[in-house]
Amino acid sequence: MAKKAPRRTAERILEATLALFNRFGEPNVSTTLISAELGISPGNLYYHYPAKDELINSLLDRYEKALEELLAASEGVRDVEDAWFFMHTLFELIWQYRFLYRDLNDLLSKNRKLETNFQRVLQNKTRSVKALLGSLVSHSAMRMDASQTEPTATSMVVVLTYWLSFEYVRDPRHALEPEHAQAALLRGAQHVLNLLVPYLEPEQRLHLQALVSTYTPTEKL
Repeated sequence: MAKKAPRRTAERILEATLALFNRFGEPNVSTTLISAELGISPGNLYYHYPAKDELINSLLDRYEKALEELLAASEGVRDVEDAWFFMHTLFELIWQYRFLYRDLNDLLSKNRKLETNFQRVLQNKTRSVKALLGSLVSHSAMRMDASQTEPTATSMVVVLTYWLSFEYVRDPRHALEPEHAQAALLRGAQHVLNLLVPYLEPEQRLHLQALVSTYTPTEKL
């Protein structure tokens, strides 16, 4: 059997950078640390990514591509169970690129591409959430006046965007460590969908409560 070709250095650099950014925060990770983690020379890293911003931008491109594919599924959400798994999957993707959200304000202040592209990220999230709300209404899972769609979608996107920052503030030493991922993601999905409770049909409201009870760990919220 033929051996698999080794991963390209550029790919390895991105994977290591993402892991380090997620673990320590982008401001605390230097290109020297990335080189040392990979066991390559700084010159080799600079050959592939001449500046730290290019690493950030490449990771942002990957995130945006994955996000676009996921958000396209929002129109297929028919009930709260679909919405629960959609939101949980969305939080999983956010978690994979959590350094963006953990250090968002700092990154926006010094990276022009991120400043520009994250506006699009927010717009796409809002558009997708509005499609989700419309689908829930059209499938009789909830009742929502058209005038409430925009503010509700905006509130949901605010939680999606800043939930991990809130988790971090609650417990800076542990909140964003891998072993706490599942609890954080489930809490995030729960709090986003709680915004829909006043609009859900009674049986859908009960089903959401059942999902929360089933999937949310017993932990202080």
